[in-house]
Amino acid sequence: MSLKRQLFLASLLMLLIPWAGLKFVLELDDALRQQALQQLQERGQRMANLAGDLLLGQPTIATPNALYASPAETPIKPDGHADDWPGYDEPDHLQPWQPAEPLPVPGAPHLRWQAASDGRHLFLLVQMQNQAMQLFQQNRPDQPHDRFELVLQPPITDLQQPVPRQRWTLRTSAPGSVNAIREDRQQTPDYRVQGAWRDRGAGWQLELQMPQPARGSLLGFQVTLGGQESSVPGTGIEPLPPLVQRIPELERALADQLGDGQQVTVVEPAGWIVAHHRHPATGQGPDFDDLSPVQVLEKITLNALRALIRLYQPEPTPLAETGHRLITGGLPDNHLVRRNDGSVWLATEHDLFGGRSLVLEQSLDQLLTVSGSALGSVLARSLLIILALTLVLLGYASWLSWRIARLQRLVSASVDEDGRILSPVPSARTRDELGQLQQHFSQMVERLQSYNHYLESFSRRLSHELKTPVAVVRSSLENLAHNSSEQERQQYLERAAGATERLRRILNSMSEAARLEQSFDQADKEQFDLSEVVAQATAAYQQLDADHQIRYQIPEAECPLMGSPEMLVQMLDKLVDNARDFTPEGGAIEVSLRRHSDHYQLRVFNEGSQLPEHAGVDIFGAFVSQRQGQSEGHLGQGLLIVRLIADYHGGYVEARNTREGGIDGVSFRVIIPVYRPETGSTL
Repeated sequence: MSLKRQLFLASLLMLLIPWAGLKFVLELDDALRQQALQQLQERGQRMANLAGDLLLGQPTIATPNALYASPAETPIKPDGHADDWPGYDEPDHLQPWQPAEPLPVPGAPHLRWQAASDGRHLFLLVQMQNQAMQLFQQNRPDQPHDRFELVLQPPITDLQQPVPRQRWTLRTSAPGSVNAIREDRQQTPDYRVQGAWRDRGAGWQLELQMPQPARGSLLGFQVTLGGQESSVPGTGIEPLPPLVQRIPELERALADQLGDGQQVTVVEPAGWIVAHHRHPATGQGPDFDDLSPVQVLEKITLNALRALIRLYQPEPTPLAETGHRLITGGLPDNHLVRRNDGSVWLATEHDLFGGRSLVLEQSLDQLLTVSGSALGSVLARSLLIILALTLVLLGYASWLSWRIARLQRLVSASVDEDGRILSPVPSARTRDELGQLQQHFSQMVERLQSYNHYLESFSRRLSHELKTPVAVVRSSLENLAHNSSEQERQQYLERAAGATERLRRILNSMSEAARLEQSFDQADKEQFDLSEVVAQATAAYQQLDADHQIRYQIPEAECPLMGSPEMLVQMLDKLVDNARDFTPEGGAIEVSLRRHSDHYQLRVFNEGSQLPEHAGVDIFGAFVSQRQGQSEGHLGQGLLIVRLIADYHGGYVEARNTREGGIDGVSFRVIIPVYRPETGSTL
C-alpha cells in the first residue's frame, strides 16, 4: 500500500476526535486534580510551617463557647440600626449570627449577637427576639427593666500578675444612645463604651462600641430581662468565653503564598476561624455581549461539559461551616469538599501545633475551565478541521513520498556495488526528521570514508614498520651464509638480533592495551596524593627533555585519590609523549592539575598542530594515529591506553583544539572523581 493511501486512511481516523476528545478531557480533569492535589499538599505544608511560626505564643481555643469578632470591612457607626454591618444585605440565615441557643423554642425569648472589629474598636450587635423591651425608670430604679452586663478579662502579662476584671452595665430609660456604667469603679460612666438601644416591637436591638481588647482577652456578657429577673438561657459570664478574632498579620503572610483560585483557612481546635483569605481566579473571559457567535457556542459547550465532567467526578463531601467556624471532621479520600454556597473545592488539611489546622483549597471551576475549554474548542471546530486536515495530509503525503525517493537516489549514488564510497551525501536544508535522516546518512558516509582511510593508513603504517626490520633480518642472514670471518659473522648476528628486538617491540606495542586491561583485574588500589605523583613525573620530564618548555601548575591543597599511581604515571607518560611529538622544538607543554568540588582535572596542553575538525574516527580508539610519516613505532595505542586508565579510575578523557595566550594548540583533559578519605568513597 502506497504512502498516500496509508495517510488517507489515517486521516479518516480523525472522525474519532470528538469521542477521543471527551475521553481526553475526562483523563485531563483527573490528571489536573491529581497534579493540583500534589501541588496543594506541597504548598499547604509550606504555609502550615509559616502559620505555625506566626502562631507561636498565641493561646489555643478549644472551647465551642466563644465570642467571635469578624473583621469590619466598612466603618461601623454604633447608632442601633445595624445597616453598616457585614452581611446586612444578605438573607438572615446567611448572616454571621451567634445564637445563645442552637435550637430556640418557637415563640420563646431568643438572644443572638454579632461581633466585629476594625482594629481600633470592638463592636457588638445584640438582638433580643420575642421579648418586648422594658425600660429603666430613673425615679423608680427598683422596678423590673432590661439590663446588659459586660465583663472583660485582659490577658495575663509577662509578669504573670493577675489583671482585675472590668465590668460594665448598660440600661436605658428611652430608646437611643446609651453609655456604660463602670461597675468596678464605683458606678462611674465610661464614655469609651457607648452605643444605641433600639426598640424593634417584638424585641430590641443593642449596638455597642468599645476599645479593642488585647489579643487573648476573655469577654462575656449577660442579658437580664426585667419581667423575669433572670438571665436569658445560653448567655452568661461564668466562665468567661474567649474573644476570637482574625489575625491580620497571619492573613497577610498567607495571602502572599496563594495562587489563583485558592483559599486558605486556619482554624482553632474548636473550629474557630482565625485566618481566612481567598485569591480570586484570574483570566476571566469577556462579557457575554462582546462574544462572537463561535465564542457563544464554545461557552454553551463549556457549561455542558462542566455538568458532564461533574457527573464523572467523585461526590464532594459537605463541610460543616458557619460564618465563623469550620469543622472539617477529616477530609475525604478524594479531597473534594462542598461549601455552603454550592462551590466545589479540592482541599488539603495540615495539622499545626496545639490542635490547630490549616485548610488549603483550590477551586475546581478553574480546573474545569481549562479542561472544558480544550474540549469545547475541539467539538466546535472539529468537523471543519477534519476536512482541512484530510486535504493537507494528502498533499503532505505526496511531498513526503518525493523526499523519501530523492533520499534513496542520493544514498544509492554515493556507494558502488563493491562498497566503495563514490561521493558524499549532500547535507539537508530542512530540520525535520527526514532532514535529520539525510544528515545522518551524510555523516555515516563521511565516517565510512574516514574509516576506510584509517584502515588503509594502518595497513601502510604496519607494513612500513615491519618492512625495515624484516629486510634487516633477511639481509643479515644472507650475508651470514656467505662470510667465513668470525668478526663479520658476529656483526651480522647483532644486526639480526637488533631487528628481531624491534619486531618484538612492535608486536608488544600492538598488544599493550590488551595486557593493560588484563592487569586491571589483578591491580590493588591504594590511597595516594595525586598532586605529588604528577609533580614528580613532570619534574622528570623537565630534566629529560631539554628541547621543550615543560611547565607544571600544582594545586595548593592535597589531592587524595584511590587507585594505582603507576598506571596514572603511565597515562601521563603517554600524554606527554604525544605532546612532545606534536610540539615544535622550543615549544611549550603545560601540565596542570586542578581540584574542583567533585572532580580533579589533569590537563596537558601543547602548542603546535591541531586536531582535524572532522577526523571521522575516535582518536582514543585502537590503532588510531594522526601522525603522517613521523617517527617510527607509533601504531595508535597511546591514547587508547590513556582512555583505559581514565576509565579504570572512574573518569574520562577528552581532547579539543584551543588557543591560549595567542598560541594555538591541543588540550587533553582527564576528569577523575574526587576521593573522600573520611567516607571512603568518590563523588
